[in-house]
Amino acid sequence: MGGDAEGINLSGNPSVILMSGLQGSGKTTFSGKLANYLKTKKSKKPLLVACDVYRPAAIDQLHIVGEQVGVEVFSDKGNTNPVAIAQAGIAHAKANGFNVVIIDTAGRLAVDEAMMTEISNIHKAIKPQETLFVVDSMTGQDAVNTAKAFNDVLNFDGVILTKLDGDTRGGAAISIKSVVNKPIKFIGTGEKMEAIDVFYPSRMADRILGMGDVVSLVERAQEQFDEEQFGFDDFLKQIQQIKKMGNMKDLVGMIPGAGKMMKDVDIDDNAFKGIEAIIHSMTPKERSNPSIINASRKKRIGDGSGTSVQQVNQLLKQFDQMSKMMKMMQGGGGKQMMQMMKNMR
Repeated sequence: MGGDAEGINLSGNPSVILMSGLQGSGKTTFSGKLANYLKTKKSKKPLLVACDVYRPAAIDQLHIVGEQVGVEVFSDKGNTNPVAIAQAGIAHAKANGFNVVIIDTAGRLAVDEAMMTEISNIHKAIKPQETLFVVDSMTGQDAVNTAKAFNDVLNFDGVILTKLDGDTRGGAAISIKSVVNKPIKFIGTGEKMEAIDVFYPSRMADRILGMGDVVSLVERAQEQFDEEQFGFDDFLKQIQQIKKMGNMKDLVGMIPGAGKMMKDVDIDDNAFKGIEAIIHSMTPKERSNPSIINASRKKRIGDGSGTSVQQVNQLLKQFDQMSKMMKMMQGGGGKQMMQMMKNMR
């Protein structure tokens, strides 16, 4: 699957990224995720360009995705020439200070000769710095065949694997790499716009072997928990941050052994409902100072949240442990923990 993680070529002014792939591969959504990643992680000013002249709904979808991530979308619904739209989009980017242009092309229903000629024409006309092939990681051998057909026409620079959630281990990654010998650059790990990760070959190898990916999990936690937060109001905020980190099953899959153990168990965002109910049943004073919660207060909180005193006690214990962990993470312990995880690999 390769050695180190492959970066994305952003050398152009603007840098032009051409997205290709079959219809239904998640290409339009991933274009938005990539724009969001470049905006938030690389401090870029991206422009999304809608070049699907066959499906008006695809153009509308890109506009919706653009709104979600706060990125402008260039489109021309009356124009049926994708080459002209792509060129106009790049000109718009140059005139308005955008430094990355992401071209979303029409998804192919199959490897259709006319459609392949069309994307080849776009490629020749705009000469992108990056041509990326987006593929649904759950399509197995079909993904490999399609990757080869696209690579024969476009000689693309890298692969994007979408829908790589907790149920999908990533065997397609090995097959595609062996057939087209092109790096996998990013993976999509859920429906949310933040659910995009740089592809690390060694971590995926561990995941396929069932060893989990604790390093990625700790990195995500460090990104989200960037403030000292130790009250129950802050605990609620942290629950929201955890939900933003991605699919619950995907997160569990990063813990060694847990993915296999939880294979047939449904895990979703509703897992936090009981905790949230207990916290909402506390007074503002109790939330900010949990040490005052005595036996009578615990009974009142349990009754108010439809839970038991035992469940309230369990949450208070978890909260105390989490507070200690957060203090460690905010000090030098976070880096020590990362190093320890890497040494375990």
